[in-house]
Amino acid sequence: MKKISIIAITDKGIEQALVLQKQFPKSLIITTRTSDNENVSVVSSISDYLADNFSKIDGICFISALGICVRTIAPFLNDKYKDAAVICADELGLNVQSVISGHTGGANDFAIKVAQLLGGNPIISTSSDVQSIWALDTIGKQFNWKTESTSTLNELMALFVNNKPTALLLDIKDAGTEFLEKTLPDFVTVFYDESDIDFSQFELVIAVTYKTITTTIPVVYFVPKVLSVGSGCSKSLDENIFSENFKEEFEATGLLFSAIENLGSIDIKGQQSAYLQWSKQHNIPFKTFTSEEIDTVKVPNPSVMVQEKIGVDGVSESTAMLLAKTNKLLVEKQKIILDNNEKFTFAVALKSKVERKAQIAIIGAGPGDEELITVKGKGYLEKADCVLYAGSLIPEEMTNWCKKGAVVRNSATMTLEEQVALMQEHYIKGNSIVRLQCGDPSIYGAIQEQMTIFDELGMDYFIVPGISSFSAAAAALKSEFTIPEVVQSIILTRGEGKTPLPETEKLVEMAKHKATMCLFLSVGIAEKVQNQLLEHYGPTTPVAVMYRLTWKDEEIYQGKLENLAQIVKDSKKSRTVLIIVGEAIGARKNRSQLYSPEWKHIFRTNKKFVLSE
Repeated sequence: MKKISIIAITDKGIEQALVLQKQFPKSLIITTRTSDNENVSVVSSISDYLADNFSKIDGICFISALGICVRTIAPFLNDKYKDAAVICADELGLNVQSVISGHTGGANDFAIKVAQLLGGNPIISTSSDVQSIWALDTIGKQFNWKTESTSTLNELMALFVNNKPTALLLDIKDAGTEFLEKTLPDFVTVFYDESDIDFSQFELVIAVTYKTITTTIPVVYFVPKVLSVGSGCSKSLDENIFSENFKEEFEATGLLFSAIENLGSIDIKGQQSAYLQWSKQHNIPFKTFTSEEIDTVKVPNPSVMVQEKIGVDGVSESTAMLLAKTNKLLVEKQKIILDNNEKFTFAVALKSKVERKAQIAIIGAGPGDEELITVKGKGYLEKADCVLYAGSLIPEEMTNWCKKGAVVRNSATMTLEEQVALMQEHYIKGNSIVRLQCGDPSIYGAIQEQMTIFDELGMDYFIVPGISSFSAAAAALKSEFTIPEVVQSIILTRGEGKTPLPETEKLVEMAKHKATMCLFLSVGIAEKVQNQLLEHYGPTTPVAVMYRLTWKDEEIYQGKLENLAQIVKDSKKSRTVLIIVGEAIGARKNRSQLYSPEWKHIFRTNKKFVLSE
């Protein structure tokens, strides 16, 4: 919410309003009480203020009795799609009531936020919130889906909040569908293919889809923009005739027009008025590709005529696949001849990112403590059908989150080829696959060779970052590795052992910066590392030798750089050690400017927001 008014009726209410204004910096505090606080706007009449401003405000927080709030706003109410979000808090902040526009206006979320700020109790009375089920009128906006329905949304919401048997069809996979799967009410049955639904068993269908549903029962469509359209056309294609005919021809394929994300063609059509006008009319981006880019795509329906005229096998199919980043089509080339004998073709592809298919999740498992995996990583691990993990680097306790029946293997006993063969076996079946990597996969994770193989085999994968051991080191040392005016850089590197370092990354060169140095894979050459660092760091520079950080057998040894080799020798640790060097270890001086009273920034400007009358 951008425009918020906090209406305080009493002096105690003004005190609470001033607390809230710090969290909503551009809000106005409105009162009829006398106040000498320069942040408070004093008006002669709350009703007159609302008469002038009710339609201009996004949210209103009354700090008053609920009756005062209701009577004051009553003359200005229109409907829930236009009214401001109104909430009411008592002057002690004990209870915060969502009054109007709970879902569409955001009053429920507003009330929850204000209750958190005041340490109070949010009071929400809308049926879906009380039952902890989906709010069908707002969930589309939450996940950037367009909401459509076969009858009025209020009628369908009534079926849902009354817990009528509901079929949920998920034709794509994104953050929204994952949320729906995790929060499935007990009267909702999920399906991934329309042909599996026996519509006679349900009174409502909720579909996250790009396709039309053939049924006589009510349907709520949540339409994601996931379709890419490629098109070629006659040189003189009339823009109005194209616009009139394209939607009809597109919908004849059984696809939803509102699911179109983008339109593509060859670059020689970049100024085609029919495409440009259509793109502007529907606010759908239009992108062109060169013939060289188009030639990288193998199309199912190559055209000899198109090859002779413009030097490519086809335009519509290739550009649809290029836009969607896929090698498959939902709709192959459709050739449309118009009444004036002009022609255009189109093809449609589904965006690869949302396709329901097997994927390999390369997940950073964190430094050791099983609870330091990210929430997102844990979610994928819990759903996986196949899990590979390096047992020496990842705690076995983490595999306790794997579901019953999942194949869970320690990769330490397997060759890379054996690992890939197992993942490929599950990939072909469409199973969910997780490759657990210690720490964060981007740092000494050895995932590059795996990704190269996945690329060669056409296996889709993605990476979920994890907490690196250098972050765990800072936490264990209770240190900030970047201290104002002391050190502002962190170097993640290793000493040069059997594997050489690039010439520009020699440890002596890195040491010139005197940054906080985090040395991986270097415990076996501690004396060499010590000598190289001493060329630029002072001998009393703090060091920490950290063994199996966050594991149950974690050990930490601290001292000075001049004694690093001896510290390592005395520790008797030869692997799974991180060495930290730098003045930031244990430093407590040099205050940051961020929270200084004199330091102004966009969230703390000290600018006064008051009503000018």
